[in-house]
Amino acid sequence: MAYKTKESRGSRWLRAVLTAAAFAPLAAPQAGAEPEAAQATGGDPAAPTMTPVQVFGRRTNPNATIDNLPPEYAGGQVARGGRLGVLGNRDIMDAPFSITSFTSKKIEDQQAVTAADVARNDPSVKFSAQTGGTLDAFFIRGFPVAEGNSGEVAFDGIFGVAPNYRVFTDYAERIEILKGPSAFLYGMSPNGSIGGTINVVPKRAEADLARFTAEYTSNLQAGGHVDWSRRFGDQREFGVRLNASYGGGNTPIDKQSRGAFVGSLAFDYRGERFRASIDAIAQEENIIAPSRPFLVSAGVAVPAAPDGHRNVTQSWENSKIGDQGGLLRAEYDLADGLTIFGDLGGAHTRVDRVFGTPTIVNANGDTTNTPASFIFDINRFTYDGGLRASFATSAIRHMITFQALSYREDLSRGSTNGTAMTSNIYTPIDRTAQRIATPLSVPKISQTSLVGFALSDTLSAFDERLQLMLGGRQQRIVSDNFSPAGLTTSSYDKSALTPMVGLVVKPLSNVSVYGNYIQGLSKGDIAPGTASNAGEVLAPYVAKQYEVGIKADFGKIAATLAAFQIEKPFGQLVGNVFSAGGEQRNRGLEFAVFGEIVPELRVLSGLTLLDAVMTQTNSPATVGNRPIGVAAVQANLGLEWDTPFLTGLTLGGNVAYSGHAYVDVGNTQSIPAWTRFDVSARYRTTIADRPVSLRAAVQNVFDLNYWSAVASYGALMQGAPRTVQLSLSTDF
Repeated sequence: MAYKTKESRGSRWLRAVLTAAAFAPLAAPQAGAEPEAAQATGGDPAAPTMTPVQVFGRRTNPNATIDNLPPEYAGGQVARGGRLGVLGNRDIMDAPFSITSFTSKKIEDQQAVTAADVARNDPSVKFSAQTGGTLDAFFIRGFPVAEGNSGEVAFDGIFGVAPNYRVFTDYAERIEILKGPSAFLYGMSPNGSIGGTINVVPKRAEADLARFTAEYTSNLQAGGHVDWSRRFGDQREFGVRLNASYGGGNTPIDKQSRGAFVGSLAFDYRGERFRASIDAIAQEENIIAPSRPFLVSAGVAVPAAPDGHRNVTQSWENSKIGDQGGLLRAEYDLADGLTIFGDLGGAHTRVDRVFGTPTIVNANGDTTNTPASFIFDINRFTYDGGLRASFATSAIRHMITFQALSYREDLSRGSTNGTAMTSNIYTPIDRTAQRIATPLSVPKISQTSLVGFALSDTLSAFDERLQLMLGGRQQRIVSDNFSPAGLTTSSYDKSALTPMVGLVVKPLSNVSVYGNYIQGLSKGDIAPGTASNAGEVLAPYVAKQYEVGIKADFGKIAATLAAFQIEKPFGQLVGNVFSAGGEQRNRGLEFAVFGEIVPELRVLSGLTLLDAVMTQTNSPATVGNRPIGVAAVQANLGLEWDTPFLTGLTLGGNVAYSGHAYVDVGNTQSIPAWTRFDVSARYRTTIADRPVSLRAAVQNVFDLNYWSAVASYGALMQGAPRTVQLSLSTDF
């Protein structure tokens, strides 16, 4: 019973093209180009600034989604709104959801390397991957996102385009976080994440720009980044933006070195009725001795975290991951209030790695590990199309969206095992290099197809002080798994309808009260061979969210408060029958404040309280237990201060706190709570009539040794040691 309470030729070619193009155009803007407007510094107006990025051609058409970004909020760290999937870009005060959109200013000032560096500023997001590892993963609202096989990050609102395991910020204008299930808004994500969606908004040419940034990170990593853009045409309707970077060297982690190339090229056209964009991305990351998470044997007390510099991975273990992706978007206004749109994109990921996952076998920190040689090939393809219409019926305005969307993913994998070896987390042991053969074949092991249709209507009245959003998406999930010989071992073909209801009421011009009911969708399991119903295909798991909240905008500073409940089923054996009889319920409170306290002092802070429990399990001993990896409390306090004693100097600090988390379902193994301190400084000045920005940051100032997180499968993540970052940017 159930109880309750290797780099491809195409990649090399694209790398050469992007790198050559990046360094060729570092010249003054063309004669006749429009003068550049002053850019807000977020502090003393007399402070020198970098060459501004002036906005041209932002659309006021409510049906437009291409290059129609909400403006920055006071202080410049977050935007006034973000993308809500098929509902388009919406102001935070008009969104019946909790959303945070970090701006390019925040990304640059933080010296963020990946989207994960940015996302962890939100206390509802917990970074749950290994620092110095091969991928980024998260918990959002207590549910895992992008663990293992990733692909869970959207690119300009579309899944299947962003790099599969790690998204770099070089090509990101904004990093948006929508909290809660989003099956209706974005369509089902490739792995059915429930807690939220991370969306990368790509950079566009907003002005004539030529910027070079030199970067350094301890212990001895150095690199450079070029950001170049131009707009052309009588009305500056054509735009091109190129980003290219390369960096490498030794990291703060023992035996580890890293090299990464990132390149992106973006074209856009902004006409009176027609708008289009093309994005191309290529990146490759090579890591020697990549850090690995630690599994813990059952019944073993979790040992104290080792020195953050220590690394049990051998110097001959390595990882090489390359990604190439592209997206074409277009929309055309058939008439006033009627727009047709379509998107076409895809990506390829190649993984070539040699390493294993160590297991801690006793309280002394001894480990055992069997390395393996793996090759992955992941191909993704997606397209969608639809209509958006806006009109009025009597005193009520409507904005209706219809979308048809298709996504396909093929995964191929080959592996060869090495020989088991031992080590220790406190005193790692160097082992003789193993000659592990590269897999002779890389057969396709799975293919997944997601097809759906969505229809929504946003009704508004009383000058948009009352807004009701209704919608539903019919989603079909088709998946097949294959043996190495190519035989089908299991098949999945199920459909589900996921509705959404959202309400926004503005009792005051600067206050919004909102609520929503929305569902998440993930593929149901197939009963294992040990069950009496072996091979039975379970219906898709439908997670349900109920949320209410209030948002207040005081002009220069804003605050939000949200209360939510998410219920998610999962499969389990009850007796000898496998069924969707398990359930996890997360209830939470989220508080955030951002903006300018005074013109010289900015804040970006928040607090998340989570009451997460297993309400239904197959054992009375685990009913009421907290799910693996979920902390009851997470908090961030970030401040920036423009000093009065030196114009152009800004000092910053951030305090991050995470409560303790369990490693096992029985809640007998856990990691302790931790508090980490980070500091930063930046100085803007002018040298030889060129704007210059110098930035410095120290992460983990007190060099705390800590377990930073637990993955949903019970693996420990080792916190990063003290790390120093320096960068110098100038415009040409």
